[in-house]
Amino acid sequence: MALKAFQYGFTLLSALWLGGTGLVFGSVLLLTIAFSLSLGTGVQITQVQRLVLGLVTIQGIAFPAIAYAYIKLRPVIRSKLRELISYPPDTGTFTIGVSVPSFREAVIVVLGYASAMVGLVVVAVIITTLVSMFGIETATNQAAEIGMENPDVLLLLIPASFLLIGPGEELLFRGVVQGRIRDYFGPISGVAIASVIFAGIHYPALSGGSVTGKLVGVCALLIPSLILGATYEYTDNIVVPSLIHGAYNATLFTGLYVTVKFSGELSSAAGVLSNSGF
Repeated sequence: MALKAFQYGFTLLSALWLGGTGLVFGSVLLLTIAFSLSLGTGVQITQVQRLVLGLVTIQGIAFPAIAYAYIKLRPVIRSKLRELISYPPDTGTFTIGVSVPSFREAVIVVLGYASAMVGLVVVAVIITTLVSMFGIETATNQAAEIGMENPDVLLLLIPASFLLIGPGEELLFRGVVQGRIRDYFGPISGVAIASVIFAGIHYPALSGGSVTGKLVGVCALLIPSLILGATYEYTDNIVVPSLIHGAYNATLFTGLYVTVKFSGELSSAAGVLSNSGF
């Protein structure tokens, strides 16, 4: 019984560690490159440049690198654990399904995207109600905040959603973290717990607002996170949630761009968009 509890606890801690390590590794890489550029040129990089560099270092390099390292090192680590404790052997090779979506999977992408957008509407209503009832000071996603100050940056974030954000985050959090949790908790708990972890790691990316407002923003990500997790679990193809993720974010950035660029002010709808992306 004690061994089983240890295995469950170790699974959760290792899943949290994997997600956190990806974020920390990417952030350290970002700061190192930014510092090196500043030291070499004597010019401080701008917020926009830092945002672009962050997309490349975190989503483009760190997340895929941690996912790859986990797949390669998992057999070695588990072998060492079996030498120390009565750790169970692997039930099979750990893999992340990657393939060109079939027609059925393409339909799932469309349905998943539609469901995520419906979830966004539900979230918008809930957030608007909470703000009006309790006067909660909502937080803003830092990338969206920079985009609101420099609307043309949002045009860069639209393709980046498909090329970097969606694939990078899904590889680590659905492919590795969710897969790791599934080992002992099963598919349903794997989707739920991984979604909570995924939403939680976005807390540092929220700026301004109260602690309650940031927590509301994190909770707002749970609905699309669950959809992404469920579609990966159902299809076993990481491309499917990556496309849904990319399309969801691209839609938010497009809506924010149109609102800011052509209305000249941040409406309440845009405010919801600014803290609902991931």
